[in-house]
Amino acid sequence: MYPRLTALAASASGLALLIAAPALAQTAPQADVVAEQAVSIDEIVVTAQRRSENIRDVPFAVTAMNTETLNTLSSGGGDILQLSGRVPSLQVESSNGRYAPRFYIRGLGNVDFDFNASQPVSVVLDDVVLENVYLKGFPLFDVKQVEVLRGPQGTLFGRNTPAGVVKIDTIKPGEDFTGFGSLAYGNYGSTRAEVGVTLPASDTLSVRVAGLWNHRDDWVNNAYDAPFAKKDGKDLGNFDDFAGRIHVAWTPTDRLSTLLTLQARDYEGTGTMNRANVLTKGSNELNDRFDRDTVHYDGGRNNFQKQQTTSQSLQVAYDFGPATLTGVVGSYQGSSAGDGDIDGGVLGDPINSGTVPFPSETGTLTSDLIQNTYELRLSSNGDGPFGWQVGAFYWNERFNLVSGTFNGFGAVAPTVVGDIVQKSDSWSIFGQGRYQVTDALKLTAGVRYTDDSRDFRGRRIIPAGSPSTMLPLANVTKSVGDQQISWDISAVYEVSPDLNLFARVADGYRGPSIQGRITSSDLVTTADSETVMSYETGFKARLWNGRARLNGTVYYYEVSDPQFTAIGGQGNFNQLINAAKGEGYGVEIDGDVYLGAGFSLAGGFAWNHTEIKDKDLLVPICRIPSAGAAPICTPTDPLVTVGTTPRANINGNPFPQAPEYTANLTLNYVRPIGGDAELFVSTDWVLRQDFNLFLYEAVEFRQDSQFEGGLRAGWRDLGRGLEAAAYVRNITDEANVIGAIDFNNLTAFVNEPRMYGVELTKRF
Repeated sequence: MYPRLTALAASASGLALLIAAPALAQTAPQADVVAEQAVSIDEIVVTAQRRSENIRDVPFAVTAMNTETLNTLSSGGGDILQLSGRVPSLQVESSNGRYAPRFYIRGLGNVDFDFNASQPVSVVLDDVVLENVYLKGFPLFDVKQVEVLRGPQGTLFGRNTPAGVVKIDTIKPGEDFTGFGSLAYGNYGSTRAEVGVTLPASDTLSVRVAGLWNHRDDWVNNAYDAPFAKKDGKDLGNFDDFAGRIHVAWTPTDRLSTLLTLQARDYEGTGTMNRANVLTKGSNELNDRFDRDTVHYDGGRNNFQKQQTTSQSLQVAYDFGPATLTGVVGSYQGSSAGDGDIDGGVLGDPINSGTVPFPSETGTLTSDLIQNTYELRLSSNGDGPFGWQVGAFYWNERFNLVSGTFNGFGAVAPTVVGDIVQKSDSWSIFGQGRYQVTDALKLTAGVRYTDDSRDFRGRRIIPAGSPSTMLPLANVTKSVGDQQISWDISAVYEVSPDLNLFARVADGYRGPSIQGRITSSDLVTTADSETVMSYETGFKARLWNGRARLNGTVYYYEVSDPQFTAIGGQGNFNQLINAAKGEGYGVEIDGDVYLGAGFSLAGGFAWNHTEIKDKDLLVPICRIPSAGAAPICTPTDPLVTVGTTPRANINGNPFPQAPEYTANLTLNYVRPIGGDAELFVSTDWVLRQDFNLFLYEAVEFRQDSQFEGGLRAGWRDLGRGLEAAAYVRNITDEANVIGAIDFNNLTAFVNEPRMYGVELTKRF
C-alpha cells in the first residue's frame, strides 16, 4: 500500500475509532452529556425509497451530500465530475469536457464516450430520470441534497440501475420569502454567480427561481499557432455555462399538490484537451512533454463545444386518505456541436508532439435529443405495520447524432459524415411492500417487470470533393429488445435507538445496447442484457450521545453477461462485447463526528475488488505501427494472435475505471467570535488508487495513486446571513491522468488545475 493511501486509509480508520471509542465509555458527568447533546450532528432524511425516512432506516448503503458540501466542491467552477470519490465507491469521469459524464458505483460503469451509450448508473433529478449520458452533466445549482444509492435499484427507479442511482433534489418553493445570492471570482478569470429565491404569491401558490452563470477565461496556449489559433495567445480552457430553473408549487387544497418545473442550459466552452505522447512507453507517469498551460494542435478548431438543453416536468399528488396517487411527467430536449484534435498533437512535430502517425480529428456536427418520461405511483399512507407502493413507468427517447471526421488540420468541412438515429422505448410496472414484523424488525420486498426495445439506423455520407477513401455506407439497421423481472428483499433490525443492522439481496438489470461509430468503421455491434445479483449487509449507527455517525457495509455481486466497451486499439471506434461473468466485492465505511472545541471530521473509505471472468474473451490492444512491430504501449495481459493481430486475454482483469481503493476526508473548524459571527476553515481530500483505463492492462494505462485536496476559509454572520470566504481547489496542483487514447499514440488527458479565489454570499 502506497504512503498516500496509507495516510488516508489510516485517517478513515481513525475516523471509525474516534467515533466508536467514546461509545464504549461509561456514563460521563451530566454537564459533559448536556454539552455533547448541544452539538449533536443532525439527523439525515433521505428519499431513497420514494418516501422520506431517516437514513438509518434505509436497508442498503446510501450516502447523502448536503448543500454546504456541494457548494465547496463547486468552488472555482467545479462541475458534476467533482462528486467523484466524495462518497465511498463513486467514480465519475469524462472524455467529453463538461458534459456527458460517466458514472461508476462499486466498479460498475461504462467507458463508452459516445452519446448514445447506456450506463448502469442512473441519474435522477427531481424525480425525473436523466437516462442519456448527454443529460447527466446538467450543472448542480440550488441543490438541497444529493443521495448516492449503491447497489441495484431497479425495483423503484426503473431501467439501467444495476449499479445504483445518483439522486439529485433541488430546493423547492416554500411558504416564506427566502433566498440567497453568491458571487465567486478566481484565477483564470473564473466567475461563478448563483442565485435562488422563493417568492410566495399566496397561501396556495409559491415560486422558486434559481440561476447559475459559470465562467472561465482561456488559459491554455496552442503553441502550434494554427490558422484557427491566436498568435502567442491563450486559445483553450474557457467556458460559459448559463442555467436556470423555475419551480411553481400550487396546493389548492390540503389533499392536492402540484409542482411545475422548467429548466434550461446554454453551455459553450473547450472540450477535453488531449495531449499527445505525454506518457512514455513503459511508464504511467507524465513525462517532460506535459505542460499544463500548453498544447500543440493542428486540428480541432480549439476543441470547441456547445450544448443547449431545455426541460419541462409536472408532478401532481393527490391524497385520498389511505393512499396518495402521484403522477410525474417529464420531457427533455437538447442539441450540441463540437470538435476535437483527438491525436492531441501535430503531425511531423516530434519535439513537441512526439510521433503522431496520422491526424485524427472528429466532432459532432449536430445532435438532437428528445426524452419523455411518464410515471404513476400509488402509495399507502399512515404508520401502520404494513406499507406499500405500486406504479407504472414509461420512457422513450429519440436521439439523432450527425458526426464528422475531418482532415486533421482544422478544415471546417468534414471528410466523412455519419448520421445515426437511435430510438428507445421502455415500459414497466412495479411494486414494493414493507412490513413491521416486530418493534425492531422491518422487512421490505419489491419487484419490477421491464420491457425494453432499441432501434438503430445509421448511414455514412462522403461529401463531394472529400479526400476520404472510405466507401459510403448504405442504411444499416439494428434492433434489440428484452423483458426482465427485477426484485429485491431486505431487512432492517433495530438493535437500539442508535444502531440498526441491515441486509439486502437485490437483482438488477441493464437493457441491451447498440453501438455504431460509423464515421470510422462499418462495425455496428450489440450487447445482450446484463443482470446483477447483489448481496450486502452492514450497520448504521449514531454514537457518542449523538455526536457521531458511522456506517459500514460489506457487499458481493455477480454480473451475468456484463456489457463492456472495447475502445480504440487500431482505430477510433468502440465495440460492444459481453463477457461471460463479472464479480465485485468490497467494504465501505463512512461517517462523521464532532470532535469538540469547534472541530468536526467526516470521511469515507472503500475497497472495491472487481474481476472479469471469461477465459476466452479477447480485446484489441493499443496501436501496432506495422505488421510484426511492437505495440506502442506495454501490455501485461497474455496476448493471443488472431489472424495477424495480437489481442489481449482480459480474463481476471478488473473492470475499467474501477479504483480498488477510494477514500475521502473533510476536517472542519468553526470558532465563534461574538454575537452571531464566526470564523471557519474546512479542508477536504480525496484519493483513488489502482485502476485501469481500458479493458486490457498495460503499464502506461494502469494508474496508481491519485489525490486532490481543497481548502475553504472565511467569516460568516449567521444573523445577517453574510459570508465571505477564500478557497483553493487542487491545492497541490496535482496532474492526475483521468483518461487516455491508445489508437494513435500515447495521448492522455488530466484533471483541472489549481483554482483559487474569493466568494461572497448573502442569505435572507
